[in-house]
Amino acid sequence: MKLTKKAALLFILLPIYLPQPNVSVVTFGQLQAQAATKQNDTLYVVNFWATWCDPCVKELPYFQAESKKYGHSKVKMIFVSLNSQKEFAKVQQFVIDKSLGPEVLLLNGGNPNDWIDKIDSSWSGAIPATVMYKHAKKLYFHEGELTQPELDKTIETKK
Repeated sequence: MKLTKKAALLFILLPIYLPQPNVSVVTFGQLQAQAATKQNDTLYVVNFWATWCDPCVKELPYFQAESKKYGHSKVKMIFVSLNSQKEFAKVQQFVIDKSLGPEVLLLNGGNPNDWIDKIDSSWSGAIPATVMYKHAKKLYFHEGELTQPELDKTIETKK
């Protein structure tokens, strides 16, 4: 198969113009500043997941659909990977492959026992887990997998 010069140039330049995943490594304090301490009327939906967690991966498309549904409204999805910081490249590739976003954080939180109770005292540490904040107050916490209808209904009632 012979490529034209224009097609070859397109294959070279296209990755430069495609949006790149926004994966940032954050501390627990930085994560809290992203959602839990914001004094505004945006609903922050924080989903804790990992690439190695099958239930997490199964429910991620539901969160992605909600992110697209609410787009520019006052609902913001924050995807928080609990993969090891050493797995940054793996998380970044996963985000690209799954078109996850717009914002994905890789939590460098140290010992989970130091921050899990700060999210919710009932959280055992199992994932997936979801927490929602608005006006710097926790409105909702759920440990375990959510269905699309459950997620949609919860967001509708909290926004």
